[in-house]
Amino acid sequence: MDRQGFWDDKYAASERIWSGAPNKALVGQVAGLTPGTALDLGCGEGADAVWLARQGWTVTGADISPIALDRAARHAEEAGVKVDLQRHDLSRTFPEGQFDLVSAQFLHDYGDFPRTAILRRAAGAVAPGGVLLIESHQSHGPHPQPEHGEVRFLSPGELVAELALAPGEWELAVSEEHDRIQQGPDGTPAHRTDSTLRLVRRE
Repeated sequence: MDRQGFWDDKYAASERIWSGAPNKALVGQVAGLTPGTALDLGCGEGADAVWLARQGWTVTGADISPIALDRAARHAEEAGVKVDLQRHDLSRTFPEGQFDLVSAQFLHDYGDFPRTAILRRAAGAVAPGGVLLIESHQSHGPHPQPEHGEVRFLSPGELVAELALAPGEWELAVSEEHDRIQQGPDGTPAHRTDSTLRLVRRE
């Protein structure tokens, strides 16, 4: 099955597959920033994009699944905000322009999905003075079997090394791992470890 088919099937299996709430790491990391332009990569059903728009950001959301984008559009309409929603297979196409914030929340490297190359392109889309924010899982957590191929879990330091960003052009603002509680497939709460990488492009 191709990548779009996988995600379309996943979204079609339920009326909603995510919580509808923005990612806590995004909320915490963005809280002190002055709203500007933002790009949400893999925006899914739109919770992060809508939250950013409600904070005053001008938001572009990108996802491979038309089903997810339709739900994100409804979410934005219900919230009374405007989000520019675009369909992209990020391994092939990418939103145009530069942004004050580029957010990649749990955009993971699996199968033939070229995550590192996509995140390098994401870095190129960050405007001077802007932020690249990457949130990652550090293990399968309560979901031990990958749903879409083997996943590579990189620590923040390993990811920085793979990105190979231009020396002197970026400031490493946050590089940390943290624990949280997530419900497993059977509804049982379980601990998992995630990581936050926040890079600031120097003026």
